[in-house]
Amino acid sequence: MALITLTNAHLAFGHVALLDGADFSLETAERVALIGRNGTGKSSMLKILAGLDKPDDGLLQVERGLRRTYVPQEPLFAPGITVFDAVSEGVREAKETREKFENHDGVDHDEMDRLQTRLESLGGWDWERRVDETLHRLDLDPQVLVEKLSGGVRKRVALAQALVATPDVLLLDEPTNHLDLDAIDWLADLLKSYRGSLILISHDRAFIDATATRIVELDRGRLRSYPGNFTAYETTKQRELADEALANARADKLLAQEEIWIRKGVEARRTRSVARIGRLEALRATRAARRDQVGQVRLEVATGGQSGKIVAALENVTMRYGDRVLIDKFTTTVLRGDKIGLIGPNGCGKTTLLKLILGQLKPTSGDIKLGTMLNVAYFDQMRAGLKLDATLADTISPGSEWIEIGNTRKHIMSYLGDFLFAPERANAKVMSLSGGERNRLLLARLFALPANVLVLDEPTNDLDIDTLELLEELLANYPGTVFLVSHDRRFVDNVVTSTLVWEGDVSPGLWREYEGGIEDWQAQRARSRASAPAPSPASTPAPVAAPAPAPVVARPKAKLSYKEQRELDDLPDKLAALEAEQKELEAALASTELYSQGKDKIAAAQARFAQIEEDLMAMLERWEALSQK
Repeated sequence: MALITLTNAHLAFGHVALLDGADFSLETAERVALIGRNGTGKSSMLKILAGLDKPDDGLLQVERGLRRTYVPQEPLFAPGITVFDAVSEGVREAKETREKFENHDGVDHDEMDRLQTRLESLGGWDWERRVDETLHRLDLDPQVLVEKLSGGVRKRVALAQALVATPDVLLLDEPTNHLDLDAIDWLADLLKSYRGSLILISHDRAFIDATATRIVELDRGRLRSYPGNFTAYETTKQRELADEALANARADKLLAQEEIWIRKGVEARRTRSVARIGRLEALRATRAARRDQVGQVRLEVATGGQSGKIVAALENVTMRYGDRVLIDKFTTTVLRGDKIGLIGPNGCGKTTLLKLILGQLKPTSGDIKLGTMLNVAYFDQMRAGLKLDATLADTISPGSEWIEIGNTRKHIMSYLGDFLFAPERANAKVMSLSGGERNRLLLARLFALPANVLVLDEPTNDLDIDTLELLEELLANYPGTVFLVSHDRRFVDNVVTSTLVWEGDVSPGLWREYEGGIEDWQAQRARSRASAPAPSPASTPAPVAAPAPAPVVARPKAKLSYKEQRELDDLPDKLAALEAEQKELEAALASTELYSQGKDKIAAAQARFAQIEEDLMAMLERWEALSQK
């Protein structure tokens, strides 16, 4: 029997049907990822399954005695409560049951047996250990007041509160937002070994791949179920969309033909054509009832002119705050067009390093040289730049109905439409938008600014998967420089060309640069640790000794010098020119015309052909050397 069953559910806000005859069931030990566009009703459906809201119509059946715990996107806590007390709320029943059992004065034998049975089923004997372990794994200080924490840390507190409760069904709305990579990996491992059932909403494709056993997509009011992880879903979904588009095209063509026929008049009104008229009416009804696929966000970015070849050059840069070393003797060169990801736990100094690279902070020691003609645009994960009482139109283009994107002039209504905001919402307040819609608005404003350096701080939070994929494509083709802070590993891997990684666990303030994305960094780090020499049993290890990194990542500077980079950039054109000349000579030597011009011409052509061969080999060797460097 299913733990939760939702049958023929209907839910609408205004004229938009979020659930339109939706059916859903959750089995024991199943891990379901609920996906779909922003605004399609995923959070509303999750609240219905959690028992917090009710559908407009339909039936929700829940197994008797089922314990459900729901973690919202924006959790709320009682004022003045500490982190430890907030997390302990998740085991309130276990705490109260153990207190009754331990203070058993006046309690009869049967009641004691019942309390003991309930206490064991709740795991109440060691609830303190579960709370302490969860606080440690999510890096939470138990004595801090929750009201003093940022929104992201509050989300971690709510997640900890749910995890310690060990419910039969855990319902999570965007659980990975604001978690760092280690915490995301830990959460994925925990959920995979979780003995209860799970329903989660997430746009982190790697996290869904690691945790889900079934994908349920909410699309145009209907639920579609796909067994397996996200990778299997992508393959099946592409095939379904192609089939749907083909079927719709055929139906539209048939409808158009029948509409032409019916307008012929007399022939269409004959008795013998009644069946055909009935078919036309059925086609019209089917077309009217069809809910077309939601449009795609159209992303394009305004570029504020080309920056200099070098964006920033850091040499032995150190940054200290009191006794704390955030960055220690870091050296790198950032070139125009680099896509750089910053990887590290929350609070390790990613923002500080970014500000140093962009010249907004002065280092404690070391040299920083900034490039020329830099126009920087920021995406702030906390959305501090959004004024909640401003309208969407004023947020994008205050005081004007037009906006310049590159060489194109667009009306503000058209530009907002590119980001899936209907024209009638242009004068709506920012405060009326959902989290995903606010992120889309922030991206719309960011891409309207003329910039050749983009700084994106957690841009993936609350964005749906379709928009993420379009944003990936935009950034990959963006001619300027990108600095990306994100814990969405699939997104990072698809965008960046290199990563700056905090390795303060090896040495305080240590940052290293790796080629490629998160997957490449983890593979290089694993090879580095595997190749490190094992300590001698007879020797006494030094207290802070760190294994020497492998040569591939040991160099503190993974960039070429300015001259070397310029040489590398020019090599493809030079090679192409030589190869073209070589082809012309080869054709001439193969023809009879050259041999009628005398032996000197023939000798010169042969000598030049041999010289080109040597030059090509030398250039290819140089190219390989520079690429490896």
